[in-house]
Amino acid sequence: MLICLNIQNVVLIEHLVIDFKSGLCVLTGETGAGKSVLLDSLGLALGVRAESGLVRKGAEKASVTASFQIHDNHEVIKILDDFDISYDDDVLLLRRVVHASGKSRAFINDQPVSIALLKDVGDALVEIHGQFETQGLLNPATHRAMLDLYAGIADDALLQEWHAWKEAEHELDDLRKMSERSHIEEEYLRLSLDDLETLAPQKGEEQELSELRERLKHKESVLGGLNSANAALSGDFDPVQQAWGELDKISDMAGQDINAALDALSRASAEIAEAASVIQKLSNDISEDDQNLEDIDDRLYALRMQARKHKCAVDDLPDMRDQLAHNLSRIENADEELTKQKKICTQARNDYITAAQKIRQIRIKVGAALNGLVQEELAPLKLEKARFITDVKPLDEVEWGVHGMDRVRFLVSTNPGSEPGPIHKIASGGEMSRFMLALKVIIAQAGSTHSFIFDEVDAGIGGATADAVGERLSRLAESKQVLVVTHAPQVAARADHHWIVCKSGEENVTTDIRPLSTRAERCEEIARMLAGANINPEARAAADKLLGAVA
Repeated sequence: MLICLNIQNVVLIEHLVIDFKSGLCVLTGETGAGKSVLLDSLGLALGVRAESGLVRKGAEKASVTASFQIHDNHEVIKILDDFDISYDDDVLLLRRVVHASGKSRAFINDQPVSIALLKDVGDALVEIHGQFETQGLLNPATHRAMLDLYAGIADDALLQEWHAWKEAEHELDDLRKMSERSHIEEEYLRLSLDDLETLAPQKGEEQELSELRERLKHKESVLGGLNSANAALSGDFDPVQQAWGELDKISDMAGQDINAALDALSRASAEIAEAASVIQKLSNDISEDDQNLEDIDDRLYALRMQARKHKCAVDDLPDMRDQLAHNLSRIENADEELTKQKKICTQARNDYITAAQKIRQIRIKVGAALNGLVQEELAPLKLEKARFITDVKPLDEVEWGVHGMDRVRFLVSTNPGSEPGPIHKIASGGEMSRFMLALKVIIAQAGSTHSFIFDEVDAGIGGATADAVGERLSRLAESKQVLVVTHAPQVAARADHHWIVCKSGEENVTTDIRPLSTRAERCEEIARMLAGANINPEARAAADKLLGAVA
C-alpha cells in the first residue's frame, strides 16, 4: 500500500508531502490545478520515463520518494531478494531524482538501482489505469497469469512435466548427434581406450613414481649413508650399553635417584635398536629393488603423454578411461538407446500434454464464469451493449511452455454484432477504464498488487453511471487501496479519504494539496463540482444529499 508521497521541485510543486491511507482515496480540484502533476510525480517514483521538463523552473533537480507498506509474502520480496536489496519493517522506499539536464537516477531503500529494476518493482506495487502506459490487465501478456491467479491454478506439476520432457528431448538430441558421428569417433575411441587399458594408470601413481625416481637417482649415495649408519650402530662398542652397565653396578649404593638415568639409558638403547632395524630394512629394500631409472622415466613419459592427449591431469586418466568406455558403449548400443529414449520422450510429451489439458479445462471453465460476472457489472457502467470474453485458444506447439499450451486474452466488443478484440484496441479511454474497473472488482483478490490508481475513470459520464462507477470503486477499495482522480461528485461522495488539489500564488505559482477532514469541507468541494465556481444553496443541498446517500 502507498503510504506517503514526498515531492520536491516537480513542475508547479515546490515541496509536498502526502500521507495516503487505505480504502478509497479521492483527489479532486479544478482543471489545471495540478492533479496530473501528482500522478506524473508518482509515475517517476514507479520508473516511468523521466523528462527534464518535469523539473521545476529554477531548480537543479526534482526528487520524488514513494513509501510503500508491504506484507511478507508480497511478490516484490522475491525481486528484492534476487537483487540483494535490503528491507526492514515492511516499508519500501522508491526514490527517483531527475536533473535539469535530463539525467535520472533511481534508488530503492536508498540503494542505487537501474530504472528498469525500479519499474519492475513499481509494476508489482501499483497498477495504474489512465494517463500512464498500459499496465496490468491492459497488457495482453498478463492475461494468462491473471486468469490463473483468479482460478487458483498452481502449475508446479506442469512445470515439472515440461522440464522432464525438455530434458528427455535434450538427451535424445545428444544420442542422435552421437549416432551421426559414431563412425568417425568409434575407431578413435576404441584405440584411445585400448591405449589406456594397456597403460592401466592408477590414481596417485605419478607422485609415487616421481618419489621413487628421486631415490633411484641417488641410490648409491643413499645406500652408502645407510650402510655407514648401520655400521656405526652395530659396532662392538656400545657406549649406551656400557654406561648402563656401569650405573647398574652402583645402583644399590647410589640410591633411588640413579633409576631415572638407568631408565633413560634403557629407552635410548631401545630407540637405537629400532633405528638400526629401520635402516637395515631401507638398505635391503633399495638393494633388492630391481626397477631402474629408465623404466620409471618411460612410465612417467607414457602417463604424461596420455594426459596431454586427453587434456586432463595424470591422476584423472582412470576416470577418462571409464568415460571413454561409457561413450564407446553408447555408440555400440546407439540404435537400442535411441529407441528407448524416443519412447521416454513420447511418454514425457504425453504427460505434459495431459497436465496442460487439465489446466486448459480449468481456464475455460473459470473464464466462462468470469465472463458472466464481468457482464453483470457492465450494464450499470453504461456498457450494457458491450460484451466481455475470456478467450482461451491453443498455441502452436513451438509456443508451448512452462505455463501450458494456451493463449489467454481478454477481449471486448462495444457494439452488438461487432467482432470482439483486445481491450486496449477496441475500447475508448473512458470505456477501457470502466471495463478494467468491472474486471478488477471481480478479481480484486487475485495477485499481490495492493494499490490501484484510476485517473478520471469517470470521464464522459455522469448521473447514475458515475454513481455506479463510484459504487464499484468503493467495493474494490474494501480489499485494496484505490486512488482516484475524479471530476464526478458521485465518485467523490463515496471517498473514505478526500483531498483537494489547488494552486496558490500569483508570480510564483505552486500546486498544493490538503485533506478535507470534515463533512462541511467535503460538502463544499462536492458542491463546487456540481455547480462550478458559483456555489449556490441548491448545490450545497445536493452535495449534502450525495454524502448522506453513501453514508
